[in-house]
Amino acid sequence: MGGEDWILMKKQPNSLHCFICGMDNPIGLKLKIYLKDDGSIETTYIAPEHFQGYPDVLHGGIVAAILDEISGRALMGDPSSRRLMFTGKLEVKYRKNVPIGIPLRIVGKAIKSKGKLAEGWAGIYNESEELLAEATTLLIDVPKNILAKADAETLGWKIYPD
Repeated sequence: MGGEDWILMKKQPNSLHCFICGMDNPIGLKLKIYLKDDGSIETTYIAPEHFQGYPDVLHGGIVAAILDEISGRALMGDPSSRRLMFTGKLEVKYRKNVPIGIPLRIVGKAIKSKGKLAEGWAGIYNESEELLAEATTLLIDVPKNILAKADAETLGWKIYPD
């Protein structure tokens, strides 16, 4: 992804301890996730060797975790008026091995939303724009009583500088 593309995107918040986006999680991925003008979500990632399953291949559980997060983030919307959801169902299609050590582009899109339910999609692409893995998710709004207890500052939920 070229540097100019990042200018057209709005960065989404990270948290402190989330495995995917947590800035203080020592074993986390620390993904920086961006909302594009078309409403899709995008990030890049180079998987390190310690997340491999087979030699030079990213572990399928890590692949699923990334796809889960990014498909859900696609329903979050604008960071200033976020919608937080949890996964009710995740269906992953592993099309090709997802390699470690090379840049990956990960895209998320909202499919549909009705009431407290929504569907999202995410895909992982290599540098040749081959779709390596994809997932669809059924997402459910986090209940208001749980959201009321969540303190954004304690969670570290904010936009961190690159």
